Amino acid sequence: MSQKQLKEAFISNLNGTSLLEISVGLSLAPLCLLCRGLLLILYYLHYGKPVSSRTYSLLLDFLVLVSPLVFSCTVLSPIIFFVPVILAAFCAGIFSKIYRQRKQETGVPFGQIVKEFQQTYLDPEYIPAITVFRVYVNVLTSISILAVDFPQYPRRYAKAETYGTGVMDLGVGAFIFGNALVCPEVRQKSSVAQPKFSSLARQLFSVWPLMSLGVGRLLSVKSIEYHEHTSEYGVHWNFFFTLAFVRLAASLLLALFPKNKSWFLALAVAVLYQLILNTTSLKTFLLHGSSGRGSRAGFLDANREGLLSLWGYLAIYLASVQVGLWLQKCRSSVQGWLGALWGLARAVVVLLVSLHVSQTHTDLVSRRMANLSYCLWVTAHCLLLFGLFVATDLMLVFTKLLVKGSSVPCCWNVVQPPDSNKKHGMGAVGREDKVPHLCLVSAINKNQLLFFLLANIMTGAVNILVDTIHSKAAFALCILHLYMFLNCLIMYVLHAKNIVLKFW
Repeated sequence: MSQKQLKEAFISNLNGTSLLEISVGLSLAPLCLLCRGLLLILYYLHYGKPVSSRTYSLLLDFLVLVSPLVFSCTVLSPIIFFVPVILAAFCAGIFSKIYRQRKQETGVPFGQIVKEFQQTYLDPEYIPAITVFRVYVNVLTSISILAVDFPQYPRRYAKAETYGTGVMDLGVGAFIFGNALVCPEVRQKSSVAQPKFSSLARQLFSVWPLMSLGVGRLLSVKSIEYHEHTSEYGVHWNFFFTLAFVRLAASLLLALFPKNKSWFLALAVAVLYQLILNTTSLKTFLLHGSSGRGSRAGFLDANREGLLSLWGYLAIYLASVQVGLWLQKCRSSVQGWLGALWGLARAVVVLLVSLHVSQTHTDLVSRRMANLSYCLWVTAHCLLLFGLFVATDLMLVFTKLLVKGSSVPCCWNVVQPPDSNKKHGMGAVGREDKVPHLCLVSAINKNQLLFFLLANIMTGAVNILVDTIHSKAAFALCILHLYMFLNCLIMYVLHAKNIVLKFW
């Protein structure tokens, strides 16, 4: 077999992993974020000032926010169930140290701190969990697209061939989900009536970079004979095309129907698509081609996975629009967000029960088809991850109340309620100092498409230059860390110079 055939075989015919393992793995990113925040607060407690060195800030962010994820999906994957326990214990130790020191200095009872925490007001204009969710989906995707070509990346984490729940299967859907959270239909706060199709022209213009990237990827992959998994999207289709067409289709539907009913549209699209799969020959065509033997004759046959899975991804996008609109409801207090967390937990339970019913009575999860079970699985786990990020933010807010003046980038700002000037016992519930931070999460958020594009380019370069399949663990870890650090460094420098490479 040629090197190209070897690499294609290395990522083909896989079956995914368990829902439990993926759920446990989702806790890693929030725990890394919590650890970083607690370390910054502890530093402030000891030195009375935030970390001012840009170099140290970047190194801390990379070592705490990114590096543990690289290890967890490679050499630490055999003990993945213990990694969150270790991280949680480390976070608990840092918090305990902060609390003990503050209690000695202030003597304020724990019950009073909890009461003040529940009454704390947060900046209603910014929901940090949305930013962190989108950034971490991008980071995890970037790690996986290169790591999957190394033997240290477990085959059960890679994309499943037809049925199964791999980590990368979830990543594709989560990318769609994250994009919809900040789509124009969600960000548009004005209720003034506008022409129904006024935004479609803007949407057509805004997706041309995705179409251009899709064409660029197609031409480059074919010209250098780069290895590709044909049953993933087809012969000519790729994920950039999927992102563009899903966004356009959703904008058209939301121009025709009320956007606050997008959950109904999502359900209707997913259920109707599943019914068609089950009652017609569409499923057979999707899995085996028009000839029944995996033919790729004609554009539709050649790209059947990419074209037909658009319906499932559209359902995920519309469901996320509904989540985004729900999140935009003004919740300016900790109490309000604790209630929102309870709502997210109930939604996750309902979706997981629905997933069980769907897999029992219709079809197993299939990213290749993007069927109903896949839509339910992705939506449930995206809400679970988002809820964990919200809980992390609230924990950091609580810790900041213990250490007056401390600040954590990409975390809620504590503000004074507009109708009250009451002083609180801890003295920390005032407007938080606006200390400028250079934060890796903010840096990636500013240029997310560029980050993803660079990750794809560097992944291709590494695969051309390196025999990834036969790499040793130490070499693989060095390559993965260098690859991620270089991409993060570029984003960090652009952020420091306030450069946003977006001109559309």
